[in-house]
Amino acid sequence: MKDIFGMRLEELQQVLAEFRLPKFRAKQVAEWLYVRGAASFEDMTNLPKGARAELAASLIIGRPRLKTRLDSADGRTSKFLLEFADGTAVETVLMRQPYGNSICVSTQAGCNMGCAFCASTLHGMARNLTVGEIAGQAVYINDMLKKEDGGKVDTVVIMGSGEPLMNYDNVLGFIRLLHEDYVLGLGYRNFTLSTSGIVPQMYRLAEEGLPISLSLSLHAPNEELRSQIMPINRKYSMKEAVTAAANYAEVTKRRVTYEYILIDQLNDNEKEAEELAGLLKGQLASVNLIPINPVKERNLLRPSQARIEAFENYLKARHINVTVRKEMGTDIQAACGQLRNKHLQDK
Repeated sequence: MKDIFGMRLEELQQVLAEFRLPKFRAKQVAEWLYVRGAASFEDMTNLPKGARAELAASLIIGRPRLKTRLDSADGRTSKFLLEFADGTAVETVLMRQPYGNSICVSTQAGCNMGCAFCASTLHGMARNLTVGEIAGQAVYINDMLKKEDGGKVDTVVIMGSGEPLMNYDNVLGFIRLLHEDYVLGLGYRNFTLSTSGIVPQMYRLAEEGLPISLSLSLHAPNEELRSQIMPINRKYSMKEAVTAAANYAEVTKRRVTYEYILIDQLNDNEKEAEELAGLLKGQLASVNLIPINPVKERNLLRPSQARIEAFENYLKARHINVTVRKEMGTDIQAACGQLRNKHLQDK
């Protein structure tokens, strides 16, 4: 049984041609899949009844199924555990921002990057997600928003579980699919992709001609400390990753964001602030400081508010564009991977 959820119009046309259906039927099917929420071919009432039965006998519509939903007390953040046909489950987060609805999607089930501060890596990586499985997260929430208050998904951050650039083709397929007017019609500038620094793919992404925003998970301003908390640094060094990020900014004319998790007494000292300011001086870049969400298995602590502000102010004084990430959903297991890990433990 072939899964058609996640296919673009051209692919749907090829599939439906095998059933002797004209090309215009593919546009109808796409609308049912991505706009009208069809869960079965029987729902597609503008297709001939015989065609619906024939399609249902050979094709499937692989929508994710909701396992768990958690809503923050302030109503601004919702976290979903979505399950696919094989039992694999991933997390997706909806953040209701002043500028619109933003979602954070996962690209892999789990992660094998091994970053010391992250809950997603605790059980390793199960597998890559398909285009349809990544898109299914966005379409699920978009459908839900339409039903709840007539809203829609406005922006997408590719920052959930997994390393997007290790699932490159499917992630790019997902971005292109959501851009289509028969899906969500999202502009490319409404996407942000976060990477731990997969250098060859960063250069490849710069040549795609897509004006998506790039974030580099830096988290340390020198090679030794970054290797300590991010094993990927032993393969692609901090220097290589920062050079690739600077190239991305140069080619795309898009400001790169450097994500920096603040961990008490580890990377939040004045020494690290000084090194970070020197590293990014003169770049088309900004720094997003992220006070760590403690993960009990990791034993890493959040800095005091005074230490957070001191680090921020040091960078500002040296003319580095810096923000501290606004916390959302801390009461609903906000750290990436926590909800999925609980699901795995409960199995």
